[in-house]
Amino acid sequence: MPVRSLTQSVLRWPQPEQVLHEVRAWADEQRRLRPSLRRIGVFGSYGRGTASVGSDLDLLLIDEAADGPQHQRLCSWPLERLPLSCDALVLTPAELQALLSDGSRMGQELQRDLRWLD
Repeated sequence: MPVRSLTQSVLRWPQPEQVLHEVRAWADEQRRLRPSLRRIGVFGSYGRGTASVGSDLDLLLIDEAADGPQHQRLCSWPLERLPLSCDALVLTPAELQALLSDGSRMGQELQRDLRWLD
């Protein structure tokens, strides 16, 4: 969501607080539309609180109804309405538990950096 300033020829990157505010509004709308959605969280730089210019958004969606391969799961979510480029994972609660306990690098990163938005 970088926007061009009307008086300058540079792009302004949104402040992390503004990005998280808009992500929370998006999350609230998704919760109303999808009863199977249990939780939404951020990880990576937004989860650690170190996001800055150029940071993308790493999003975790916990959906009880998630089914099929990850690329198909992502197609049904309006990620283009988020304020920044987004890398997202859509997992069931059981898949999240398995990932957090499998000792993988991704599981360790989530344990360390995941920040729930609810």
